[in-house]
Amino acid sequence: MEKLVSLGCRAQFLLNATRAIDFLAPLALRLYLVPVFWMAGTNKLGSMEDTIAWFGNPDWGLGMPFPTLMAWAASLTEAVGAIALLIGLGVRWVSMPLMITMIVAAVTVHWHNGWLAIAEGSGIFATERTIGAVERLDRAKDILREHGNYSWLTENGSFVVLNNGIEFAATYFIMLLVLFFYGPGKASLDHLIRKRYGNCAN
Repeated sequence: MEKLVSLGCRAQFLLNATRAIDFLAPLALRLYLVPVFWMAGTNKLGSMEDTIAWFGNPDWGLGMPFPTLMAWAASLTEAVGAIALLIGLGVRWVSMPLMITMIVAAVTVHWHNGWLAIAEGSGIFATERTIGAVERLDRAKDILREHGNYSWLTENGSFVVLNNGIEFAATYFIMLLVLFFYGPGKASLDHLIRKRYGNCAN
């Protein structure tokens, strides 16, 4: 029994030793999110007239009030947020508007499509919509096999149907939630500022 306890203690010691590089976890979250928000924000900023129209139009867009204000707020939040995440500056602060952006996106854009980002025909998140999409996808593949060069068409990846559910928005929200509570880690400007000026800096 004592040998087992000793082995357990050694294993725990080795496990605890990994905390020396625990900065890698929040850094990985930040670096994963950077291109997500940078592309989303800069794509909106690159065509603001279209973005504002999409935010405001109730027929083919989001039908949101104050579309100009909302479009600029979302676009700048994503673009500036990406830069803040990259350098690790004000990460806990910038996580809040980014989380709000994800909630708004989930509710206004993705909610009616269910959970799945990519349509699947089985599993607990499959719906009539995704099952129908997969049936149509299978039929499209049959047509391509019969009339197209299917090997070439799928050489760089399989065909899928975009369901555009809340899966990605929810995933990004959870990642931001972790950063909000645990901070950006040691590999950040926030950490350097806190070391110099104390806890009030973060």
